[in-house]
Amino acid sequence: MRTLQVFMSIAIVIMSARADDPRLKKAGREDRNGWISVHLEGTPAEIGFQHGYLLAPEIDDVLRMYAYYINGSVKKDWSFFREAAERLFWPKLEKEYQDEILGIVEGLKARGYAYDNIDITALNGNIELVSYYLPYLANKIKADSMNNRAPGYCSAFIATGSYTEDGKIVIAHNNWSEYVVGQRWNVIADIVPVKGHRILMDCMPGFIHSGDDFAINDAGLLYTETTITQFKGFDETGLPEFMRARKAAQYGESIDDFIRIMKTGNNGAYANDWLVGDTKTNEIARVELGLKNTRVWRTTDGMYVGSNFASDEALIKEETTFDPKNSTSSPNARKLRWEQIVGRHKGKVNAELAKEFEGDHFDALAGKEQMNRCVICGHNDRDPIGTAEFSWPPFFPAGAVQGKMTTTSLAKEMKLWARMGHPCGEDFLAKPFFELHPEFAWQGKFLRDMKGQPWTMFEAKGK
Repeated sequence: MRTLQVFMSIAIVIMSARADDPRLKKAGREDRNGWISVHLEGTPAEIGFQHGYLLAPEIDDVLRMYAYYINGSVKKDWSFFREAAERLFWPKLEKEYQDEILGIVEGLKARGYAYDNIDITALNGNIELVSYYLPYLANKIKADSMNNRAPGYCSAFIATGSYTEDGKIVIAHNNWSEYVVGQRWNVIADIVPVKGHRILMDCMPGFIHSGDDFAINDAGLLYTETTITQFKGFDETGLPEFMRARKAAQYGESIDDFIRIMKTGNNGAYANDWLVGDTKTNEIARVELGLKNTRVWRTTDGMYVGSNFASDEALIKEETTFDPKNSTSSPNARKLRWEQIVGRHKGKVNAELAKEFEGDHFDALAGKEQMNRCVICGHNDRDPIGTAEFSWPPFFPAGAVQGKMTTTSLAKEMKLWARMGHPCGEDFLAKPFFELHPEFAWQGKFLRDMKGQPWTMFEAKGK
């Protein structure tokens, strides 16, 4: 398999030749406060073409970043992930998602970028391949090696009933990831497919799914998640998680639909605690989806929180290496903070408080404001201990990179609030960081400033 290669024609000539393509008539792009907002509408091939064309430079940047960063972090070049994606994922994608990916490729080619369907498939499945498939291969070589790389990213909650100001759903999420990756998680996609439901979600350029998973649809379904820390397990025969998550957003009309779609063909990759809501009933659920164990909690009066801790004892014991008793770990420290927030704000939770929660800096272990691994708005780049359970050493440039929230009332109008950069609004500046921590200078090829941006309203527009 070839390594990742790119060529560019003169973009301005390509753009002038293709800008009047009828497939672009219903599509649009707007850049606002660090976000790229795109409207995509039509058949799977048309949606893909619009995506690839409108986001071509950003998709190129993301693919080059991943090829460089993954090779630097796990010592596998892009050809390895292409081979795995072609064998494990591409044949299992339903035709409409194959067509959408092929459309992305065609849109990229119209702008002068030479990628293929396997590049885009590997991009969509990169978390599954790096953090689940690779450890699975290592465990096959050395049984029970526990060499799991499953990340423990994100802080989120969903609340309803007596916990919220109006008795209806409030949901919010911030994305934790390596800054070099997360600062590119900057797309708000409004997708109107010919089949299924309209979707409004955040994503990375080139993704057909959200990826960090914040999505709402016009059937009243909304969902987010936080990853189960130190999860181990992968089924080569299963369906890719990125397709199941997209399918749930596009075709799910209820919590039951979501559970059914996500469990069907579950390959164990990207194992999450899913927080799901139905604005038609204001019921919420926590769906803890492992490979061997699945547990569901549901209520019309409660608040479920997530900070990468699992709750089911069987899942923790059989499918993770996570220590739920280690109070100093990032997941458990944030869980403690969430418990404090739930206790103090019952009956008051609304949109403005949700934004505050996702930018919260109170370290419940230290009993004071901090900027470290233990706070909901994480700043590992300022932590002298680091987050060992995520394989982040001291001061590794990672943490909360953006936030989103919505409510029943907003979701019914297909609206959400989003903030690019740290949800607290703080800047990350690359040059002074590398001066202090030259051990991470190798990331400087792609790691750039991540400026704090304001909370911004996005809504589905047009037809």
